[in-house]
Amino acid sequence: MRQFLTIASNAFMELVRQPVFLLLMTCSAVFSVFLAAVPYFGFGEDPKLVKDSTLAVMLLSGLFGAVLSASASLAHEIRSGTALAVLAKPVGRAQFLLAKYLGVAGALTVLTYVNALSTLLASRMAFDAYGDADTRSLGIFCGMVALGYAAAGLGNYFLHRPFVANAVLAVVIMATLAFVLTVNFTKTTNRFGEAPNEVDWRLVPAALLILFALLVLAGLALACSTRYEMIPTLAICTGVFLLGLMSDYLFGRRAEPVWMANLQAELSNPQWTAEQQKLLQAMVDKYDRNKDGRLEWSEQNPLSPEDQQRLSQAGLGGRWWASVLYTVVPNWQLFWLADALEGKNRIPWSYVARAFGYVIGYLSASLALGLVLFEERDLG
Repeated sequence: MRQFLTIASNAFMELVRQPVFLLLMTCSAVFSVFLAAVPYFGFGEDPKLVKDSTLAVMLLSGLFGAVLSASASLAHEIRSGTALAVLAKPVGRAQFLLAKYLGVAGALTVLTYVNALSTLLASRMAFDAYGDADTRSLGIFCGMVALGYAAAGLGNYFLHRPFVANAVLAVVIMATLAFVLTVNFTKTTNRFGEAPNEVDWRLVPAALLILFALLVLAGLALACSTRYEMIPTLAICTGVFLLGLMSDYLFGRRAEPVWMANLQAELSNPQWTAEQQKLLQAMVDKYDRNKDGRLEWSEQNPLSPEDQQRLSQAGLGGRWWASVLYTVVPNWQLFWLADALEGKNRIPWSYVARAFGYVIGYLSASLALGLVLFEERDLG
């Protein structure tokens, strides 16, 4: 266990010492806060535009950080021979790979934490046509981040401490202080003399779901890094990401049984034969009680096993290849629930728990694949 934790902590420290990690964390956080100080013409939906934009910045910066961290943590060490030197000691490849992933997950958690603070702060700063830009909060956040850089620079100059690692720590601390100071000791009012916004704490589960998506992508990137360098890994992960965004459209609607879709539209679908359309019409006549051409959940429950078997045997039970691809390709829409925050809606924590179970299952599969690829990799 001590060797495992040592490798994980070294991987984490190696990642936070990367200048690109510091720049990515700083730029994404500052840009998210800046988005809340820009006037929009959102017809009253300006705060929602700000929240959606900051969550998108968090996701995209994290995706790039996940691929970059995985490649820097494993592919670089394989190429430089460091992995061979570590594995020459009594350290197994599974232990080495899992420890590397733990270090990558820690770095992504730090990146997401800072971006989540900036997202929460931006939700408080967002204003509509009746408010003004909260430049004071923007100045406090940017000033505190600049103080963090200054403190790291002074530590490097006088104490000869590494600048990048200290700057990452200083930015994390200063961003936290800026958030606390802004929320507790500043107040904004709109043109009517009322406080227009408070921190939207509903964004916390949304940020956690984005972190889950980054952890899944980091597992895929680490599996690719056992064989490829950063650019091929980035290309593969980008392709998986794009496929996952369209997973519901490309595979989901083909994987689900036809009786769960809009049967009125399926009855006129030219891909079905006359016998299949006749069977569908019979199911509509039998189970569609409200005559809306669609079998709702309450109407699907009475669907007898015999009728389900008849539909499946007729080729209407969903396509097997679509079911396989829908299962293999990660569905990123499960982690992007910005639209679920419409109005006063909230993301239930039970959903977050189920999403975490999905992450555990997918990570187990991707890391197992990475271990198989890593076991067959010649490090000599």
